[in-house]
Amino acid sequence: MTADRVNARVDALDDELVALRRDIHAHPEVGRTERRTTDLVLDRLRAAGLEPQRLPGTGLICDIGPGAVTTGRRRIALRADLDALPIPDECTEPWRSTVPGVAHACGHDVHTAAVLGAGLVLAEAAEAGELPTGVRLLFQAAEEVQPGGALDAVEAGAMDGVAQVFAVHCDPKLDVGQIGSRIGPITSASDAVTVVLTAAGGHTSRPHLTGDVVFALGQVITQVPAVLGRRLDPRAGVNLTWGLVQSGSAHNVIPGSGTLRGTLRCLEGRSWEDAARVLRDAVHHAVAAYDVQVEVHHHRGVPPVENDAASTRLLDAAAREVLGPDAVTLTEQSLGGEDFAWLLTRAPGAMARLGTRTPGGRTFDIHQGDFEVDERAIGVGARLLARTALLAGSTDAVPRNIPNA
Repeated sequence: MTADRVNARVDALDDELVALRRDIHAHPEVGRTERRTTDLVLDRLRAAGLEPQRLPGTGLICDIGPGAVTTGRRRIALRADLDALPIPDECTEPWRSTVPGVAHACGHDVHTAAVLGAGLVLAEAAEAGELPTGVRLLFQAAEEVQPGGALDAVEAGAMDGVAQVFAVHCDPKLDVGQIGSRIGPITSASDAVTVVLTAAGGHTSRPHLTGDVVFALGQVITQVPAVLGRRLDPRAGVNLTWGLVQSGSAHNVIPGSGTLRGTLRCLEGRSWEDAARVLRDAVHHAVAAYDVQVEVHHHRGVPPVENDAASTRLLDAAAREVLGPDAVTLTEQSLGGEDFAWLLTRAPGAMARLGTRTPGGRTFDIHQGDFEVDERAIGVGARLLARTALLAGSTDAVPRNIPNA
């Protein structure tokens, strides 16, 4: 199937995909409760003659065309996330959220419609004998819930036999029709960190008679981020930021406990693996002189998304074919987390930024209740992903070993 035919088929589906996105937007579901959304996608795939399979809980996979074992070639996966955020929707359109306090404020409704559209095009290609290899659609739950529904999908076998995986993510800083691309880290590891200090407590006139947890917390706040910057490769973009400090209730009382909470972010996988040990050592050393007891809780979130070079070049080539020669731009790195990274632990792949801003219009921000998209982005994403799967399936660079084939 040529790029022109991909564009024509997506054009024919455009009204349906927009309507589906609006339906999902009006009925958002938070992580691991996406039953209606799963059913909506599943029913449309069945109507196309496909045989989707539910994942445990919510989410689904759907294979199109021949499997990798049958052809000896690649099985390509296209991923979408289904869940919404627990924040009020400020959309004023008729398709605004009907669920109080829940909104699709990160564009997962767009991702879902785009992957479904790509799948419907690829199903037509398979029926016509024009799909060079098998494609798996992966609609996963709970991207917004760390460590993320992608990890659940992996454990359920959703990546078995997959040799390459692709996705898009809405980017309101890019105009619709543009694709943001980058080889290497594109998003960050994101972990939750909690430090609890305890001591006997006492009067502020006699700090020498007790452990001063407030002073010790101050040492952790200032020293530990600096230690991480010296003990880990600075090129890894390690960042520890505290968001909560709690201790005490009176100006003249040294409290008996105090708590810090923050996030640890990192753009490089090896440094992310080392960060837990370095963090723990740094906290203990920072408070060693202050006679306090220490608890460090480091909760792993998601790894960084590190785009494979060959996969990124495929995405770029597909974008130029279906969107035009100037469609691809270099995107910036983000310290936000994305659980697509778990899929990349099983197969190489790449994520592209999908422009959602109306040219000349307002730049919105994700995870905000007033987030809006230019709905033409749905068709852009469907074109890009369908063409990427076709190009990836046609390449002769077939891996020798297909994971769990």
